[in-house]
Amino acid sequence: MCQGVRMPVITLTGATGRIGTALRARIPRDGETWRLVDLRPVTDPRPHEEAVTADLSDLEAVTGVVEGSDTVVHLAAVSTETSFDDICRHNLVAAYNVFEAARVTGVRRVVFASTMHVTGYYPWDVTLTPDAPVRPDTLYGVSKAYGEALGRLYADKHGLEVITVRIGNFVDRPDRPSDLPIWLSHDDAARLFRACLDADIVDHVALYGVSANTRRVWSDDGWEAIGYRPVDDSERYADDVPGELTRWQGMEFTERGFGLT
Repeated sequence: MCQGVRMPVITLTGATGRIGTALRARIPRDGETWRLVDLRPVTDPRPHEEAVTADLSDLEAVTGVVEGSDTVVHLAAVSTETSFDDICRHNLVAAYNVFEAARVTGVRRVVFASTMHVTGYYPWDVTLTPDAPVRPDTLYGVSKAYGEALGRLYADKHGLEVITVRIGNFVDRPDRPSDLPIWLSHDDAARLFRACLDADIVDHVALYGVSANTRRVWSDDGWEAIGYRPVDDSERYADDVPGELTRWQGMEFTERGFGLT
């Protein structure tokens, strides 16, 4: 390594979650420092990783966490329907804090993990683009639509580079018919987020995060802008998941009472 050459610092929030764990195992490169952030302690940091336990609802703490980062990959969130108080703290407040801390500290790029559930109330025969009007299926979906709007604001007003990814169904393999159009494999997730890190963008890109599924119902708008080229196809599992699609793309998230106690 040449003396004086600064290596990239990537801050990953939600590092102990399903996607964060998968990315840690697949996409870091030599010379990168990965700052792993979560409410839960990261117990097994590797030599290129820095583990930080932090509450993202605390703006001062978030500012300290992202200081010196080149890119923030913001995965941390409540990822299903729950109480509004929890969604407010972990999704609304935390998203604002991440974008604001990135602005204040001079972070170049934020990759914001949104969700298919911002458009969950579309039927399967509608092919969606990232410009489709939001039709959230839950308060969780609403919170991610809010995060998308924050990203657009911080790109337009403050010059922050923002990539918004509406993530499909991130599972090992599809196990029901509704998974087949929206599956995002672990390996394609790695390709996707690596592309988000490497892309040469200057403002804002929004896209759906999904594998190269034969039955895909979302456009590939935004993929070329970041160089994302998925490989996996859910069709190889189609014979193992017979049955009918649900009415809405949001699946069980659209059911009355889903997630409520």
